[in-house]
Amino acid sequence: MNVYLGKDRHKAAQHLTATQNTVANLTRGVEGFGHKLYMVNFFSSPDLHGDLAQKKIFCCWTVRLHRKGMPKDLKPKTLRLKRGDIRVRTRGDLTAVVWKDKRDVCLLTNIHDPPREGNHRDEHGNEINPAIMADYNRHMGHVDNLDRLANSYTASRQTWKWTKKLFFHLLDLAIVNSYILLSSCGGKKISHRDFQLALIREMLAWSGH
Repeated sequence: MNVYLGKDRHKAAQHLTATQNTVANLTRGVEGFGHKLYMVNFFSSPDLHGDLAQKKIFCCWTVRLHRKGMPKDLKPKTLRLKRGDIRVRTRGDLTAVVWKDKRDVCLLTNIHDPPREGNHRDEHGNEINPAIMADYNRHMGHVDNLDRLANSYTASRQTWKWTKKLFFHLLDLAIVNSYILLSSCGGKKISHRDFQLALIREMLAWSGH
């Protein structure tokens, strides 16, 4: 875990931004094993893709079209896509894919084969979700589910100082992880809400109140 505190330029490698360098630091220790990394677009860029690929860490993530190194003909002002349209650009083993759903969605990947360009719709005119997008959504869905569980019954409040909010966020994550471990053990199923209530009762009983 690494708490990102802003753009700390002196900690970044020369060819990476401070945010991208955060990812490079977090992946130390898993280099050379061929792991696959799925991520959202806050950190991603072609430069970071290349840096991780040299360490045998393969990536699939959304990317902002204006990022340095992205193909110029995929910039937002030059694209005029209809729903279901796909544009594909490749460089070596790196593939950039832009798919028009309700909005333009761009992925960078060196895990998947490049999809076929064109308009992907069925006989009824409904857009067909490309396999590469379905795979990305399937993996990122676990992150979305974790965020949903952690924020369902959180004690955190918007008005709190960030350090206090961070403490309670980590506490929420610890509770969710313990709930997931309990669920994996089999036995009687219990909802996340009932688990959290039972945990509170046990802690109060243990403290003698």
